[in-house]
Amino acid sequence: MLVGLMCLATAALAAEPVRVTSPDGQVAVDFAVKNVGSEQGCLVYSVSYKGKPVILDSRLGLTLKDAPPLAAGFEVTGVTRANRAEEWRPPYGEREVVPDRHSEAVVDLREKGGAGRRLRLTFRAYDEGAAFCYTIPKQPGLEKVTIAAEDTRFALPDGAFCWVSTSAQGTYARLAPAEIKKPAERPLTLELPGGLFAAIGEARLVDYARMRLAPAKDAPNTLVPSLGSEVVADLPHATPWRVIFAAERPGQLLEHNYLLLNLNPPCAIADTSWLKPGKVIREVTLTTAGGKACVDFAAKHNLQYVEYDAGWYGAEGDPKSDATRVSVDPKRNPVNDLDLQAVIDYGKKSNVGILLYVNHIALEKQLDDVLPLYEKWGAKGMKFGFVNVGSQQWTTWLHEAVRKAAKHHMMIDIHDEYRPTGFSRTYPNLLTQEGIGGNETMPTATHNVTLPFTRFVAGAADYTICYYNERIKTTHAHQLALAAVYYSPFQFVFWYDRPAAYQGEPEIEWFERVPTVWHDTKVVQGEIGRFITVARRSGQEWYVGTMTNVEARTLDVPLAFLDAGRKYVAHIYDDAEPDGKSRTNVRISRCIVDSTTVVRAALRASGGQAVRLVPATPEDLRALQPYRAP
Repeated sequence: MLVGLMCLATAALAAEPVRVTSPDGQVAVDFAVKNVGSEQGCLVYSVSYKGKPVILDSRLGLTLKDAPPLAAGFEVTGVTRANRAEEWRPPYGEREVVPDRHSEAVVDLREKGGAGRRLRLTFRAYDEGAAFCYTIPKQPGLEKVTIAAEDTRFALPDGAFCWVSTSAQGTYARLAPAEIKKPAERPLTLELPGGLFAAIGEARLVDYARMRLAPAKDAPNTLVPSLGSEVVADLPHATPWRVIFAAERPGQLLEHNYLLLNLNPPCAIADTSWLKPGKVIREVTLTTAGGKACVDFAAKHNLQYVEYDAGWYGAEGDPKSDATRVSVDPKRNPVNDLDLQAVIDYGKKSNVGILLYVNHIALEKQLDDVLPLYEKWGAKGMKFGFVNVGSQQWTTWLHEAVRKAAKHHMMIDIHDEYRPTGFSRTYPNLLTQEGIGGNETMPTATHNVTLPFTRFVAGAADYTICYYNERIKTTHAHQLALAAVYYSPFQFVFWYDRPAAYQGEPEIEWFERVPTVWHDTKVVQGEIGRFITVARRSGQEWYVGTMTNVEARTLDVPLAFLDAGRKYVAHIYDDAEPDGKSRTNVRISRCIVDSTTVVRAALRASGGQAVRLVPATPEDLRALQPYRAP
């Protein structure tokens, strides 16, 4: 449902600077045509938040192949303004209602000399940040262009620091702009002077080359796009949005990550009732018995899916492997005793769906064959593996693959280097994606408490939680908390674990209860790379995850987000001192709390705390004591 108001106003032949201010008056985008050095008619913008600079005066432009750049010699021929105040409801997400409040200015430009080419710039100021994009109109003598590079610039205030990862699955380092040696992934989170935080990202990347960010060679504290390839475009053509989040707290970047969704078209799937997010266990034996054991485990522990991983149709890296037939990679199961259809049918009896992994080699050859086939088999979704990313060609192919999957009721999880830019709003059958240094690489707790302020600003991420695997570098309560802190509609909670690993640990009730999608999300507290507390609501219940880095610390977690005057049962899962009796050393306590309660989280190094909050019944109030801090 949409509720809102759009107002339009047009000013012809505007020559004055253009300012766009967010509805709450905090974010401002300024644009002007200026003379820069010896160049006249240059396109220059800046962004501020609460009167403080976020992006200083920065050039805009496009470098074209075999044609002069679209960067200077321009005049403004018109400005069209609009204001929007709406809200919309996604079929699932991190919040039930998404606000969309922004002001917009569409600036039409024309070269004063030469061919008189036209260019359009669209600027938006949201309460959460700013965005802009280029549009090259179709015009006489110009019906197709090749964009060789973007001359967009992001000039940062002196003293800015960037949280840099140079690969989508890499770790992060806090660097000054000049210290960035390789193009950085987006979103790129920034610490700015004056206590501000920001992030540079992109939205609506569907038929263009991926942007990464690199230091400008000719200007200090300035970042420029590094595109994954040239872009060949039939006109008219609009680029992806360049997005600048702005906030006073780093947690607001995560709370406001719906900004990328707002910069994408509305849902294109008429009936979304078949989209069923849920928790997943991975099946690694590639056998019928192993699959049925996972189905039984999933049914018992309230998991919704079992995923058959690489090798079920042959060696995933072998071009001869045929994803339309079951033929197990002999290196993974030499007996080849997998009856996949039997497992799918077995899962249906327990309402447990089967997801199928398919490597990009097979996808690129057989996508149009496997989609209707898997739908016929009764599979519920697919994981795309090792997809090509970066270039315009593969960006276009991948998003078209998601569109095709929607026609066959396939929910999709894209693995490896792909990072989202909001396409799940338009095609919510794209439930999640990797593009994250997750538990496949067993990262440190410091990495884990950096991700919410960096990677998760882009949206859902499939971190692949592990619980029993001996290689995890955190406590088990830290792993429990991940399921509340990290958002992924397909949430893998036993990635390297098999059903036999479970030995009756009582804290598994947390995984049995925790949802994967939410009605509300709040970042209670946090500092990048140090600690975080996230509270998420599903119906009347709240789930709270608190995590620290490799340092032990004690945090106070206020429960002010609870309904005032209402009592709740708090199910608290903490790290306990090893006693030789428990493999996981998780302590469970239950007590009565309300919105005035402050829960003490005494976190071990690399530790965590998970809390489930449920409205209390009269029986609960008689049986349990009020919370007392340890």
